Amino acid sequence: MKATQSGRVDTPVLLAITVAVTLFTVLPMLVSITAGLTNNFSRGLASGLTTRWIEEVWALYGSTAWRSVLLALACVVVGLLVGVPCAWALARSRTRAARLFEELLTLPVAVPGLASALALILAYGQISGFRQSFAFILVGHVVFTLPFMVRTVAAAFARDDLQSLDEAARSLGASFPQRFLGVLVPAVAPSIVAGSLMVFTLSVGEFNLTWMLHTPLTRTLPVGLADSYASMRIEIGSAYTLVFFIVILPILWGMQALARWIENTHGSSPAASR
Repeated sequence: MKATQSGRVDTPVLLAITVAVTLFTVLPMLVSITAGLTNNFSRGLASGLTTRWIEEVWALYGSTAWRSVLLALACVVVGLLVGVPCAWALARSRTRAARLFEELLTLPVAVPGLASALALILAYGQISGFRQSFAFILVGHVVFTLPFMVRTVAAAFARDDLQSLDEAARSLGASFPQRFLGVLVPAVAPSIVAGSLMVFTLSVGEFNLTWMLHTPLTRTLPVGLADSYASMRIEIGSAYTLVFFIVILPILWGMQALARWIENTHGSSPAASR
């Protein structure tokens, strides 16, 4: 009875705290979006609503939106092709070298993005064709986002029941590619999708590293956003924020819907499914 009464008392308090934190977090974005839709932010909504700032932003920076989306999707593809096998290897290995490699892999996350970008420029900046290309920024983003994919998927691969399932498939004569693609990857599919969502989100919003690596022809959404805030009217910078949401949110919602579908399809543990 006490627990029930305590729960009844605590629930409104927790709800109020949740609502307050949500409003505190979302309110700045709402104000920024409103500024991008008003004729004059200093006069507020009394100046009237308009979409001309959005149209101007799209005319000036529309290419940065698709460039950022392609960059983030490329990071996801590299994460799937490289990060998932790497996660399996780290989950199965118990050697000290594997643990050292895992720490080195996480190092770019611990250091500032500017430092990582400077290191990439010093190491590969002399290759002129590469330095000016879209691939140079992709390498920087992969270095930054790959640890999140590897850590997320490795934790799923390390489950004891999954290792037992792999050994059972091997005892039945399945080759490693058959076991990996047909048994192991489907079993950790929710973790792979979660890692992909994390990689996409981090890549789309990454600024510090990209600012150091970009050229005028490889500018991304966050870099263009900083340029618009620094050199143009506040309404244009705010409209850029709105464009960012319009382009990115549908993709994130689609990926989250895919994650929920895969979780419902493959979410049960191998042991439970047997």
